[in-house]
Amino acid sequence: MTDGRMVRVGVVVPSSNRVVEDYCHQAQGPLAAVRFHFARISVTEISPDAASLSQFARAHMLSAFRMLAEVQPDALVWAGTAASWLGFENDRHLCDLIERETGIRATSSLIAVNDRLRALGARKIGLVTPYTAAIEARIIANYAAAGMDVVARERLDLTVNTDYAEVSPRRIGEMATRASASDADAVVILCTNLRGAAALGSVRTGRDVPVLDSVVETFRWLVRDTDARPLPAPL
Repeated sequence: MTDGRMVRVGVVVPSSNRVVEDYCHQAQGPLAAVRFHFARISVTEISPDAASLSQFARAHMLSAFRMLAEVQPDALVWAGTAASWLGFENDRHLCDLIERETGIRATSSLIAVNDRLRALGARKIGLVTPYTAAIEARIIANYAAAGMDVVARERLDLTVNTDYAEVSPRRIGEMATRASASDADAVVILCTNLRGAAALGSVRTGRDVPVLDSVVETFRWLVRDTDARPLPAPL
């Protein structure tokens, strides 16, 4: 808002996500000059099964973004982390397509997280997820291909997306604390349906280890790229 105008952001979330909109509402005070517009794609379960993977079909996602683009927002955001197991390039390609079709800047939660990891120079990371071992293994392989080793992992072995939002911030904080006890350069709470933002204040690290939450990093990108306002304290 370098010219004092309202900033509008279009956000696509998984249909069963309960966290992202909550965070937006709670941040509305510090981000008073930002207006959020939401669309959803159907996502209810996360597993390596073909049916689960098909939830993130490019056509479904582009359709949601095309409709949001009609609001004429300043930015478009995919508030999901599916590319962490589908392949990092998926989100880059998606955002390139969105920008080409709409002329509007686009990013994803995973891109925001990974950009921050690169800015920190992180080569070793601790990983906190709600996912199963099979999904976790795909994420670890994708980070290895990107030059980052997962040196600590904490997972919940859940598959139903609404169950992720029911995990208490205290438990997430405990998982992140354990992951930070490794020699990781940073810890990532990877899922936009985990209440990681509320857990950040409870993480106890024995050294100065940055702890990144997927939702918080999404909004950090928003603040940086739309000249919104300083990021609020974790909620």
